[in-house]
Amino acid sequence: MSSKAERRAAREKVGAYHEAQLSRLVEHVAGAVDRHRAGELDAFDVDAVIFQYSRAAKELWKFCNLTNVEIAARVIDDHPPADWWERGAPRER
Repeated sequence: MSSKAERRAAREKVGAYHEAQLSRLVEHVAGAVDRHRAGELDAFDVDAVIFQYSRAAKELWKFCNLTNVEIAARVIDDHPPADWWERGAPRER
């Protein structure tokens, strides 16, 4: 069993990771909105980006909040999960 300090450190690590990865996902949406404003993307293209963001953010949330915090912190240290943006990509049928 781990100590309170170890659990607290694990929570802080996972929280910082979650925030950093979420910021990376938000950048995809910001870029799409900027491109829409510049006339490079239409509203449907931006909607597709937002949909992918939503799926990716949900996967990230599940990893950071449903996994045991100490295990998640260890995974972040040893083998950080693959690109969350790609995990949110729609599946080809």
